[in-house]
Amino acid sequence: MNLFTAEGISKAFNEKPLFSKIDISLSEGQKMALIAANGSGKTTLMKIIAGKEVADEGIVSFRKDLRVGYLEQDPQFPPTASVMDCIFEPGHPVLHAIGEYEQIINSGEEIDPGKLQIAMDAIDSLNGWDYEARAAEVLGKLGIHQLDKETKLMSGGQKKRMALARLLIDDHDVLLLDEPTNHLDLDMIEWLEQYIKRLNKSIILISHDRYFLDNVCNVIVEIDDSNVYTYNGNYAYYMEKKDEREEQTKSTVDKARNLYKRELEWMRRQPKARTTKSKSRQDSFYDTEKVAKGKRADDKLQMTMQMNRLGSKILELENVCKSYDGKVLLKDFSYTFIKGEKIGIIGRNGAGKSTLLNMIMELAKPDKGRVKTGETVVFGYYSQQGMNLPEDKRVIDVAKDIAEYVETGNGNYIGVSQFLNHFLFTGAKQHVYVSKLSGGEKKRLYLMTILLKNPNFLILDEPTNDLDIVTLNILEEFLEGYKGCLLMVTHDRYFMDRLVDHVFVFDGDGEIKDIHGNYTEYRSIIEETPLKKSDRKPTLPAATVVEAPTKKKVKLSFKEQKELESLEQEIALLEKKKEMLLNKMNTALPVDEIQKCSIDFQDTEKKLDAKSMRWLELSERD
Repeated sequence: MNLFTAEGISKAFNEKPLFSKIDISLSEGQKMALIAANGSGKTTLMKIIAGKEVADEGIVSFRKDLRVGYLEQDPQFPPTASVMDCIFEPGHPVLHAIGEYEQIINSGEEIDPGKLQIAMDAIDSLNGWDYEARAAEVLGKLGIHQLDKETKLMSGGQKKRMALARLLIDDHDVLLLDEPTNHLDLDMIEWLEQYIKRLNKSIILISHDRYFLDNVCNVIVEIDDSNVYTYNGNYAYYMEKKDEREEQTKSTVDKARNLYKRELEWMRRQPKARTTKSKSRQDSFYDTEKVAKGKRADDKLQMTMQMNRLGSKILELENVCKSYDGKVLLKDFSYTFIKGEKIGIIGRNGAGKSTLLNMIMELAKPDKGRVKTGETVVFGYYSQQGMNLPEDKRVIDVAKDIAEYVETGNGNYIGVSQFLNHFLFTGAKQHVYVSKLSGGEKKRLYLMTILLKNPNFLILDEPTNDLDIVTLNILEEFLEGYKGCLLMVTHDRYFMDRLVDHVFVFDGDGEIKDIHGNYTEYRSIIEETPLKKSDRKPTLPAATVVEAPTKKKVKLSFKEQKELESLEQEIALLEKKKEMLLNKMNTALPVDEIQKCSIDFQDTEKKLDAKSMRWLELSERD
C-alpha cells in the first residue's frame, strides 16, 4: 500500500538547481534511505516531504490520517523548557501520564507512595503501559535521565538524542529521520539499529553510517546529478547495482567520446561544406556532446600527500591521570606511539575520549603523568569545536591562505585547486563563499584546511559527522595511503573497520584497554570472552550470571528429523524466491506491480527468518 508520493519535485537556491522533477514513493513496511553528496539537497528534500519547506514545483501527498514524525538534523527547543516537557508533550494524555511517572521514579529523591499510585492509576486508565515500557527502554538506551533539566543547559548532541527519544516514544505511522545516528555512541547506534529494524513502521532516513544502512534499510534512493535511482535492497545490494550502472555509464561515455571526436571534425568544417548535411545530424552531435562530457565513474584523482618527516621519537604518554568533577576519566595510562600506526578510540559519551585528544594537543593538562611530543611531530587536529572558517571568503581563497601548491607522495606538485577538486570542491564550487556552503560542505572544507598543512600525526575527533558517503569513501582512500600516525574518535563502524590497526577502549572507570584489530574484531572478542566476576555489573539480574545446570542433549524424534529435512528444502526455495523478487523489483514495472512485489518480498523475508530460526533450533540437537 502506497503511503507517500512525491511527483515532479524541483528545488533551487539562488538559481542553482538542487534537484529537478524527481519522483519518490514510499510503500507500507519500506525503510528507505536517501543518499547523495553534501549540497545535493537531501535535507531540503526531507524538509519538503515533512512539510517544513515548499518545493518550487511538484506535489507531495500522504495517505489520509497518517501520523508523520520528523527528526530534524538540528532540532530546536524552548530554552527554559524541561526535558520532560519536550519529550512528553502536554497535549498527549498518555505521554503526559508516563512523563509524570518517570519524573517520580527518576527524581533521585525518596518516592512518595501516594504520588506513585496516582501516576500508575492514570496510566492504567489510559492503557498506557506499552508506552511506559517503550519510554523506559528509549530513555535508558539513549542516556536521558535528568527529566527536569532545562534544554538551554544541554549540548547539541543531547538535544538531538532528546528529539530522537520523543519521536520513538510517540506512535507515528511514518518516520522521517535526518542523521539519526549523529551524536550517539556505538552502543546507542547498535541499539537503535536493532530497535528500528524490528519497528513495524515505514521510514525515510538520511544517514552516512553504512553498516546502519545495510542492516536497517530495504530501499535505497540515490540522487546524482538531479537524477534519481531506486534500488530495492539494502546498502550492499545498492553498491553492487550502482557499480554495474557506473560501468555501463563508463562504457556509454567512452563510446560517446569516440563518436564526438569524429563528429567534431565534421562540425568544424566550413559552413559551406555542411550545407548538404541533415539537420538531424547536427542535433545528434549536440546530444552526443552532452553524453561525452558527462562524468565517468573512474574520472577521479588517486592521490597521497608528501608529509613532513617523522623522527623516531613521536609521542609518549607516561602514567597519565585525569578527573573531572570527581569522575575518573584516565588512570595511569601509558603508551608509546610508533610510526604509521592507526588507532581508533571507543567508549561511551563522556568516558574521556576527547579529553585524551585535548591533553595530547596541550589544550588540557593531565592531573598526573606526562605527555611528551617528539620534535619532528606536526599535528593536524580535527575537532568539532575547532571549526572557525571565514564566512566572507571564497573556498579557493581559504585554501590558498594555507598553500598555493601541494606536494604529492610521488614528489610532484599539484595546485591547491586540483587538491580541492579531489575532495569534491569542483569548478564553480571553489568560488562560492563559505557562508553559502551546507553544513557538511563546511566540515569537508575544514578537514581540507588541516590536510593542507601536511601533518605527520593526524588526530580526528568525529570526522565522519555530517560528511556524505561519497566524501567518506574519498577520505578513507586518502587515509589508507597516509604514512603518518592516525588517532581518531569515531562512531562510524565501517570507517573504523577499514582504517585502524587496533583500538583504545575506554571502560568508563579510567581504564583504557588496547585491543589489536578493528572494531568488528573487537566486538567479536568481547562477545566470545566470558565476563569475569569482577567485570559483571551489579545491575544485571542473577539469571544472567548464574550458569544453568548442563542438560543432557535430547536427540531428534523421527518427526523432527523429517521436519529438519523439509526445512532445508523450504529455506532454499524461499531464498530463490527472495532473489527472484529482488530482481523483478529492479526492472521497469507499473507502480501497482512494484507494490505487490514489495509486499510479497516482506512476507517471504518473514517466513525465511522464522524457518531459519526453527532450522537452527533443530540442527543444534541433530
